[in-house]
Amino acid sequence: MIRILAISGSVRAASTNTALLRAAVKAAPEGVVVTLYEGLGSLPIFNPDHTEDLPPAAAELRRLVLGCDGLLISSPEYAHGVPGGMKNALDWMVGWGELAYRPVALYNTSPYGEHARAALAEVLVTMSLSIVPEAAFTLHLRGSKPEEAAPKLATAEAQEKLRNALGIFAGVIYVQQTAKLT
Repeated sequence: MIRILAISGSVRAASTNTALLRAAVKAAPEGVVVTLYEGLGSLPIFNPDHTEDLPPAAAELRRLVLGCDGLLISSPEYAHGVPGGMKNALDWMVGWGELAYRPVALYNTSPYGEHARAALAEVLVTMSLSIVPEAAFTLHLRGSKPEEAAPKLATAEAQEKLRNALGIFAGVIYVQQTAKLT
């Protein structure tokens, strides 16, 4: 069983990035479980004084992140960068050395998020996480509200594309896990 934790970089209740990840949960191929992390908005602001005695919300994030085989991140772009909530979550994870080389797939709902993708990639690489470019997925939902995006995400074509992207990601994770065993 491959376990993937999906994190939306948006704290909006009506987020196309979150809608995309909810669709990914439903599209997961057999042998893959995608869990959506929904605690981004409740994380306290990162404080290095609390890295040994984590606040409950940060401890829950750590439990979920360390319990998965790969991370799936879909984040909007705000002011040419990563939204504060997403960056805050990454700041909490920086010192978790067990994350080194954990595979990450980047999903996106806009063709115009290149600044955020680049900033996010820079942070992830600095944290020694392993971005899997062939597992990246973009579905153009820019300008759509989640209720408008839901029918687009529910189409057989969109579900199949998500399933394929998740299958590629799971395959990379499996190969990495197998290599560690030998």
